[in-house]
Amino acid sequence: MDIILKIIALTTGSAVTLYILTRLMGNKEMSQLTMFDYIIGITIGSIAAEMSTALEDDFMQPLVAMIIYAIISIAISVFSCHSLKFRRLIYGNSLILYDNDEIYVKNLKKAKIDINEFLMQCRVNGFFNLNNLKTAILEINGKISFLPKENQRPVTPLDLNISPSTEKICVSVILDGVILKKNLQYTGNDEIWLQKQLVSQNVKDVKDIFLAICDADNNLIVYFKNQKENKNNLFQ
Repeated sequence: MDIILKIIALTTGSAVTLYILTRLMGNKEMSQLTMFDYIIGITIGSIAAEMSTALEDDFMQPLVAMIIYAIISIAISVFSCHSLKFRRLIYGNSLILYDNDEIYVKNLKKAKIDINEFLMQCRVNGFFNLNNLKTAILEINGKISFLPKENQRPVTPLDLNISPSTEKICVSVILDGVILKKNLQYTGNDEIWLQKQLVSQNVKDVKDIFLAICDADNNLIVYFKNQKENKNNLFQ
């Protein structure tokens, strides 16, 4: 029983320590990780796991190690903010993978990205045709930034010299067959309105709905549970 209580105490302590250190190191430890941030993150996580099971050893040793890693990460972040050379040394440089209808094969190899993976990333970001793409850059956090050609980029209100009205968010009112009553109230509607909308769209059972959204114009958009499987493999 004493061992179980000790494990509970150590696990709780390591979790709290991990949370505090992550907050001190900043939100980039949770998103937009560079390679060094990733290494620091998994190392601290590994030490935290070791700390939670340090039944016979001194738990202070992994705790001190976690703090030192956090201090190193914070120090590197501070130095990189004040020195361009140091930042490039630690984090590296961005790589141009595609520019002006040319694929830079050497940069792809340097980034350890094959052509299939590059094309997949293009499709994920909406570029199914490379002729619509002007530039693709691999950022230091491992993500690829895409710049469309001038005649392919979306038209902005500034281009048309107009002032659009303020955009409002769409609210989910049904999720996986369950009516979200608080969300429905937030839209200014009630279940009577919802039922009328469902009847008008020939919905017999709410459980058949995978997602229903109330848009800014107070229209109900319904997505049914589609059990069909699309086995077409068009990109390999």
